[in-house]
Amino acid sequence: MTTLPTLRRTPDGAVVRRRHGGAQGESRTTNWIIFVVLAVFAVAMIAPLAWMFTTALKTKGEVFALPPVLWPSVPQWDTFVRMWSEAPILTGFRNSFVVAASVTVVGSITSSIAAFALAKMRLPAKNAIFLGLLSGLMVPYPTIMIPQFVMFSRLHWVDTLLPLIVPLLFGNIIMIFFLRQYLETVPDSLVEAAKIDGASYWTIFWRMILPMIRPAIAAQFILWFMTIWNDYLGPILYLNTPSKQTLQVVIANLNVEFATQRDYPLIMAASFVALLPILVVFLVFQRQIIESVALTGSKA
Repeated sequence: MTTLPTLRRTPDGAVVRRRHGGAQGESRTTNWIIFVVLAVFAVAMIAPLAWMFTTALKTKGEVFALPPVLWPSVPQWDTFVRMWSEAPILTGFRNSFVVAASVTVVGSITSSIAAFALAKMRLPAKNAIFLGLLSGLMVPYPTIMIPQFVMFSRLHWVDTLLPLIVPLLFGNIIMIFFLRQYLETVPDSLVEAAKIDGASYWTIFWRMILPMIRPAIAAQFILWFMTIWNDYLGPILYLNTPSKQTLQVVIANLNVEFATQRDYPLIMAASFVALLPILVVFLVFQRQIIESVALTGSKA
């Protein structure tokens, strides 16, 4: 049974509405329940990261101690210094950044242009082209892995960063799909009005469409950056020389080399540092990602 608000008259004759505390109490209880549930899930998500960080500060004996050591008695901060000299972490950082930055920056621009063309330009058979792009998502990567490797080996691109960069410079199918659906909500009359005023498609895209879809691009940018930064299969296929390997391959090699020495603090330190670029990218684009989610919800 819901509690209805009551009306009362003030001394000056005005009528005001007085609410009972039942509805507010129920709303406050619901908010506390939601807060507790979200807090539990937040702790469950943060706990592995916190354990990885504390493990990097432990000694080898404290890693395997029973009961588990939550915080080392003497934090071994030198582990974060030692990993740069005992493993090619800096080289892996550089290679991963070159691949991720070039692919996501250039690929986001080409994906945006492709989405604009498929959504707002009058192209022949553009729906067939779009369906052809979507059909590429249905092909598992292992089926084209060997032919792709043979093609790149004939181009003498093996053991270089080119196989990881060049194909993705022309866009991401998932990003094109997301931005095209986002642009479908933009009225065609805006584009037609700009064309009547003498604006070219290039001007329309840069001055009118790009500011509209900037939150959506930011949301897809961070997801794509995370995918490229954490990619392991592609680099392990094409990169053989340690000086050309990306960070994920370097960490995997650390796991093979130092696990036999039970030097798990060094492995955890490298893994923790590998997460920092993703965290920085998320913090930089956090506002745009929230705006993208809010706009998507309001248009649904």
